[in-house]
Amino acid sequence: MSKKLYVGNLSYSTTSSQLEELFAPFGKVDSANVVEDRDSGRSKGFGFVEMSNDAEAQAAIQALNGKQVDGRTIKVNEARPREGGGGGGGRGGRGGRY
Repeated sequence: MSKKLYVGNLSYSTTSSQLEELFAPFGKVDSANVVEDRDSGRSKGFGFVEMSNDAEAQAAIQALNGKQVDGRTIKVNEARPREGGGGGGGRGGRGGRY
């Protein structure tokens, strides 16, 4: 079963393919994605990597967490599921002025 990892404090110039290359020595990378701002297309400085199994994911965490990459100390850990509630930017509350 694949394991999703969070990778934080990335350089804003890091690409998804560079992220994949960084994790490849530790096992099969199913996907690597640097999160980008929806409007500007610029990196938000973090991303996610999906490794093919737990042992490979743990090896990558041990080797890369706290490592210097492009002048920044990256943080690597297991990704947590998104908190519920979704991303609503609605204006449908009671009271208040708009």
